[in-house]
Amino acid sequence: MSLPTEGGLSTRRARSRGAAGRSPLLRWACVFYGLLAATALGWNGWAGAHWAFLDEAAAAAGVRWGRDIALGLGSAAAVIGASHWITTRTRWGEELARELGAAIGPLSRGESTALAAVSGFAEEVFFRGALQPRVGWLFASLLFALAHFAPRRALWPWTGFALVAGGLLGGLYAATGNLVAPIVAHAAINGINLRRLAASSGSAPINR
Repeated sequence: MSLPTEGGLSTRRARSRGAAGRSPLLRWACVFYGLLAATALGWNGWAGAHWAFLDEAAAAAGVRWGRDIALGLGSAAAVIGASHWITTRTRWGEELARELGAAIGPLSRGESTALAAVSGFAEEVFFRGALQPRVGWLFASLLFALAHFAPRRALWPWTGFALVAGGLLGGLYAATGNLVAPIVAHAAINGINLRRLAASSGSAPINR
């Protein structure tokens, strides 16, 4: 997906990146998501390996790695496909991608991967690992959507998308009893979609 933006904005972003060496978004995201993950783990009492499980029974059963990773990747593929269709086949989806791409700016492949990993891990540890066992699947999904609310009409579909995605991720957590599938799905969705949005920001592609 390639969306036009003003060349002057692209030039300023490129110069800013050259001076800083890496995206300011990634630096601030690492700080924010580090605090979010620490809050979730502290809330759960740093309960050893149990922080990754829905309950004691799920912890005793352990992780079925092949199943859980496959479920995460399959769910991610479905969400990525749906989001790609929306942002390329609907007017409001194109506008949403344009707004998000402008907000994110250019990211290298490595930056997109790092941002996807830290956001996928921290948000799942907090919203699914800490919140969902306490407030339930529906309320945790609603809070996840509210955390992705932006007071701009063009970005409202992002909140709706987050509600649906949060419900799916919460369902994976409930079905498997652990955070592996939701973290894999969340990180994969963010990794692909961040790269696509960054490519739509109007700057020359960054491949490193």
